[in-house]
Amino acid sequence: MSKARILYAEDDKTLAFLTTDSLEQQQYEVTHCADGLSCLELFKAQAFDLCILDIMLPRLDGFELATAIRQINAEIPIVFLSAKTLKEDRIRGLKLGADDYLVKPFSMEELLLKVRVFLMRSRKYTEPEKMLYSIGRLQFNAANYTLQNSAKEITTLTRRESDLLRLFLDHKNQVLRREQILKAIWGSDDYFMGRSLDVFISRLRKVLSSEKHISIQNLHGIGFKLSDEG
Repeated sequence: MSKARILYAEDDKTLAFLTTDSLEQQQYEVTHCADGLSCLELFKAQAFDLCILDIMLPRLDGFELATAIRQINAEIPIVFLSAKTLKEDRIRGLKLGADDYLVKPFSMEELLLKVRVFLMRSRKYTEPEKMLYSIGRLQFNAANYTLQNSAKEITTLTRRESDLLRLFLDHKNQVLRREQILKAIWGSDDYFMGRSLDVFISRLRKVLSSEKHISIQNLHGIGFKLSDEG
């Protein structure tokens, strides 16, 4: 399957280079524009799967650009990256139809997590080579949300459980902060979503309990880590 195509508008050359490089390391195809008008013309001429837009762009600002993009395509995920920190700017961006709004300086890891989630939610991009995972003696199929053991017994997960397990497996033996997980899977890190996360962690521990060398560790005040000591 072809790579997901990302249209990226940013006039800061250094930031554009770093962000583009990080996205390309994740095997995305990135087209970068330094101004809003050029970005809009490219969007009209080519097919993209996701847009990442700065707001303070020359020739056509990010808000105007997003409005024009939404008139052409009402479904494509849009993520704003901006130094504008006022609540009014964030609300305006979201009202224009953006899927998220990250304030600079932003966490590159958080951006990559969001990009992945938005692409998967759009159902226009999948990663076949990463849909099947081995967890000890278990086989996890992220495409149909199933875990199969060596006896061919199948456990069907909910979509949220499957998304969470896949996130852990893609970052195996790495610490994921609570707020990163919540924003990547739920899109919010408020109190109630935090309670939901704890419930889903408990469920995943239960379905993985047969694999003694696999554990989901709770790092108090920080986050979680799926450890594979096998």
